[in-house]
Amino acid sequence: MSLSRRKTTLGFAAGAATLALALAGCSDSSDPESSSTAGGTDGGSTSEEQITLTLATFNQFGYSGESEGGDYQYDLIAEYEELHPNVDIVYNVADTSNTARENFFTKLGPGGLADVEAIEVDWLPEAMQYSDLLADLSNSELDGRWLQWKTDAATDKDGRLIGYGTDIGPEAICYNVDAIDAAGMDSSPEAMAAALDGDWDNFMALGKQYSDATGKGFFEETPAILQAMIGQLEAPYESPDDDSIIALDNADVKAMYDTLTQATADGISAGLQQWGDDWAAGMANGDFAVMPCPSWMLGVIAGNAPDGNWAIADAFPGGGGNWGGSYLTVPGNGANVEAATEFAAWLTAPEQQAKAFANVGAFPSQPEASESDAVQGATNDFFGGAETGKIFTERAAAVAVAPYKGAHYFQVNDAMVNALRRVEEGTMSADESWAQFESDVEALG
Repeated sequence: MSLSRRKTTLGFAAGAATLALALAGCSDSSDPESSSTAGGTDGGSTSEEQITLTLATFNQFGYSGESEGGDYQYDLIAEYEELHPNVDIVYNVADTSNTARENFFTKLGPGGLADVEAIEVDWLPEAMQYSDLLADLSNSELDGRWLQWKTDAATDKDGRLIGYGTDIGPEAICYNVDAIDAAGMDSSPEAMAAALDGDWDNFMALGKQYSDATGKGFFEETPAILQAMIGQLEAPYESPDDDSIIALDNADVKAMYDTLTQATADGISAGLQQWGDDWAAGMANGDFAVMPCPSWMLGVIAGNAPDGNWAIADAFPGGGGNWGGSYLTVPGNGANVEAATEFAAWLTAPEQQAKAFANVGAFPSQPEASESDAVQGATNDFFGGAETGKIFTERAAAVAVAPYKGAHYFQVNDAMVNALRRVEEGTMSADESWAQFESDVEALG
């Protein structure tokens, strides 16, 4: 069945067993065609031929108001179609980054991917191993558009740019005002920022105080806090020198695991798995009080807790952190490589990045967009009128570490997430689950 114009579907079907096989059977492709279109906002397409372009993302990128119930300020898909009357966009949204990753690597070689595919920063190093299968998006007219580190990460050893940067994820702490009030704590943004302005031991102590007062978990689940903590280590899982896995020899990784499993034992974690139905309901019902909050999480909270009373603390334990950030790629064997490149360039232009920030808080990866009046003057009524542009600019400036992520980062981190969840679910003790983590990591080679 064909999808209607601007139709969004949730989820991709992809078999894990076929992933390695699909890529192994691929031969090197020749350099795919790239577009010289700068991707500005003045419209106009490269051809008058009527075409359909497919776009695949995950979670919330802030591109289509129709796909999220029509509540976005801007519908970028509709805007592009209006500027390009000969183009119809079919927009597919996977339920999670993991689902999108499996689909991407299963279909990258044999074909079947969308014309424009989003990839997440944690599995970008894996994608870079197959950069020859993606279109070279290099374009001198776009030089300097992105933060340099954003572009460098998506440039292969041959100097080919395989992804246009979308957002970055500077983190604050979002909190449920009613839940904090119920614990007898001062819930003003200023007081919460002061209370959270410390290290992770301070955060856990605050959580214990909250949980003792309410009998509820302070945060949603330990893997959510792992994501925040691991982002402050320069080389958590792999050596930058030779890409070898060092996770089992890294004392900081084991210390984080011990801290988080102790939080489970202390009742500080609500044990609600991120992106699950119980997690979404818990966000609305006040089943946990705080969550690490990259700017793109604002749209997730507002969408899941429409009647909630949430606010933002301009602070982050340990100083600063970045969670997430994605790229738009163009598979080299697609049917519409040139038009897809033009579309990807337009979606990631500063004007569109500012609009995506207005829609869902996806903080721009481009200085021109982040410094614009549209971003700097942004406020969010759902979060009590918080000056979100200024808050996340401050949070971005506080980021001091960009962790090294090699080809095995995603798999090792996924093994750690599973280890923590086994303890939260009570299927293994902390020691047993660590032993299983060791086995899982050793199996990666």
